[in-house]
Amino acid sequence: MQKLLIATKNPGKFGEIKGVLSGLPFEFLFLGDLDEDFGDVSEDGETFYDNAFLKARYFADKAGLLTLAEDSGILIDAFPGEFGVKTRRWGLGEGASDEEWIVYFMEKMKDKGERGARFTCNAVLVDGDSVWGFEGETPGSITEELMAPILPGLPLSSCFMPEGFDKVYAGLTREEKNEISHRGQAILKVRKFLEEMGASD
Repeated sequence: MQKLLIATKNPGKFGEIKGVLSGLPFEFLFLGDLDEDFGDVSEDGETFYDNAFLKARYFADKAGLLTLAEDSGILIDAFPGEFGVKTRRWGLGEGASDEEWIVYFMEKMKDKGERGARFTCNAVLVDGDSVWGFEGETPGSITEELMAPILPGLPLSSCFMPEGFDKVYAGLTREEKNEISHRGQAILKVRKFLEEMGASD
């Protein structure tokens, strides 16, 4: 069975991506489970696509495998230009725990009248010299308090309510979230592409 490396060390993201791709004839590999530590790639791109490509290219070259990487983040109307590719580095930064980071974020949002936001994801698949890109986006808003337990590595899921729903991301089942989330949309496009690629072999 062909191996597909999902290039993330975030178990929450790995679970979501694997959930969308499950059933395809691949052995899904998690960076955190590999025997060899390939180090980290500098995510210094200016866009989500740039960072997804950097990760996919780096780990595909290191592991010699079909590799899928994604980069995602949130754009928040109350903080124009402050999130995006810098989402997890914002505020207390990556050194803070999920709980510390989200408490700080919610405190900063407390007096904001504008609560609109949208999550965006770019996924990149690399196979040798071939590169394919996929995108997904979900509009919504930031709730005034946390509406669900914090998911490991995905703190904003507890306060982001997608448009047309009465539950935050973290309050949805994995199946529900994968259908409408930014990452789910992008990875669903990856799934359809892999299905079509398999059918054409």
